[in-house]
Amino acid sequence: MINITLPDESIKSFDDPLSGFDIAMSISEGLARNCVAMELNGALVDLNRTIDADARVRLITTKDEEGLGILRHSAAHLMAQAIQHLYKDARLTIGPVVGDLFYYDIDMEPVSEDDFKKIETEMKSLAKAKLPIRRKMVSKEEALAFYRDEPYKLEMISDLQDGEISFYEQGEFTDLCRGPHIPHTGFIKAVKLMKVSGAYWRADQTREQLQRIYGTAFFDKKDLKKYINFIEEAKKRNHRKIGEALELFSFHDEAPGMPFFHAKGMEIWNVLLDFWREEHRAAGYVETKTPIMLERTLWERSGHWENYRENMYTSAVDENQYAIKPMNCPGGMLVYKNRPHSYREFPIRASEIGLVHRHELSGVLSGLFRVRAFHQDDAHIFMTPDQIQREIFGVLKLAERIYGKFGLGFMLELSTRPEKSIGTDEQWEVATEGLRAALDAYGADYRLNEGDGAFYGPKIDLHIEDALGRTWQCGTIQLDMSLPERFDLGYIDRDNERRRPIMIHRTIFGSIERFFGILIEHFAGKFPLWMAPVQSVILPINDELVPAAEELRELLEGEGLRISVDTRTESLNKKIREAQLANIPLILTFGAKEMESGNLSVRTLDGKVKMGVSRESFLKVVKGHIEKRELDLNLEFN
Repeated sequence: MINITLPDESIKSFDDPLSGFDIAMSISEGLARNCVAMELNGALVDLNRTIDADARVRLITTKDEEGLGILRHSAAHLMAQAIQHLYKDARLTIGPVVGDLFYYDIDMEPVSEDDFKKIETEMKSLAKAKLPIRRKMVSKEEALAFYRDEPYKLEMISDLQDGEISFYEQGEFTDLCRGPHIPHTGFIKAVKLMKVSGAYWRADQTREQLQRIYGTAFFDKKDLKKYINFIEEAKKRNHRKIGEALELFSFHDEAPGMPFFHAKGMEIWNVLLDFWREEHRAAGYVETKTPIMLERTLWERSGHWENYRENMYTSAVDENQYAIKPMNCPGGMLVYKNRPHSYREFPIRASEIGLVHRHELSGVLSGLFRVRAFHQDDAHIFMTPDQIQREIFGVLKLAERIYGKFGLGFMLELSTRPEKSIGTDEQWEVATEGLRAALDAYGADYRLNEGDGAFYGPKIDLHIEDALGRTWQCGTIQLDMSLPERFDLGYIDRDNERRRPIMIHRTIFGSIERFFGILIEHFAGKFPLWMAPVQSVILPINDELVPAAEELRELLEGEGLRISVDTRTESLNKKIREAQLANIPLILTFGAKEMESGNLSVRTLDGKVKMGVSRESFLKVVKGHIEKRELDLNLEFN
């Protein structure tokens, strides 16, 4: 008798060895049709794996997230099989799943997106054949013999320990793989190749260059269509293209990975920082500033020289070695240590907008999302152990207020003690429970990420969600038990004893440059009025009206609006169209009627026009809208 325990704790008994498919059939034929794999005693395996002893089983269906990953893994094999049919000299390496995509690295003649259609056609033909996908175990010697003419597979197998190795077969195609896979190729009903790039074998620039072909797959064509639409929308929102079109920032070969912010970009930058500073002052923070370059001995003391040296830029000054800071923290320790502290001062909330530099490889640089020079909105909070929960809660509420002004929700993740860590069990328990208690008090759901904390303390990561539903890890709250020890930080407690403070590192924006890029894509370049680099433009309909338009600009600019006059000798329609393309929220057309009456003709980005708006009404509505940092542009003028 074999007892199978299902997720609802019910038990089904069978007389003979069986497979996951048999379990599914015993429940319903419909379930069996939609099963792609199973979780057997906590491990994902093929649906047809034989079970010959009592076990816990969870069936994986086309509705499960794991099922989609398994489908895409199988689609990578299907693509490799199709390519071997079409390109006889192609030699395979590896084909994993990464996020929504799969890829396969192949040593073959160069291909382009023009070749995708014929590869997809061959893949669909193989899928339609519903080729069974079967696992086969062989010895290492058999595997080496099978791949004797495949140098990449031979190298991979040679690196494996002795013992049995799993192959997967579908039709005449065989690949080295751990699995699991879908039962047959017919499950792959919706597949699309997405892009091709170059890749070095085993990421070694001295090795062979391969063709990396990416694709995606879904169980349903509707889901694929939805995904393609999502990708197209994401392309339209690409912050690099929008940033260039709106003249916000640029990159130059003279400083790779280090953004240049233009005048309009700086308007947004300053608005962001003004808002940040206002919220932090209200939350009881003081602002500090530390040097960008500090002596090597400091970085040795902090541990960065030993553990982060390859990512740091260095320089010799007066025969001493210095490093440009990759992080603000060590400088913040010196500020704290500058004088003695008492528990009566706690908590001390010290913030810093610090410019840091990190040497990222050129291949990973990506617009504002991955740069070598960026600003962190750091803060270091020094406190007593009993203040942990309250301070963490305060940071979460601050993040909620700040993110909320951009229409960004966020998810929370608590990461606990990793295998390698410093500090005592008691310190870790106090720190972790402080974070957990704060999250519980905050009241939002959070994900527990066991063992993924920093070596110096547990942490909470804040993952914001943008308008497309994408998540970005921006904010973080980290308890640090390392730097206070390394810098011998202290305070005098109520019993006049010297104690070590509890310290939190935290960011809200994270990298301000990266957050800027996220906002560009979140708003698709159509910033809310309070953020827009140019909030309004005046369009005089002829040259004679330019002086009066300039007077109006001075008046409105004096009231705090970022406003310009378009004095070009172009048609009014062209000026309106270009102002709309520049995403200027408020367009004021200015003719003789407006000059004589003193009223305004206001056009918003959605094409709505309101005539005869008094200047007083316009200013009252617009200034109120900006002051409240409203997100929408539903301005109601009298």
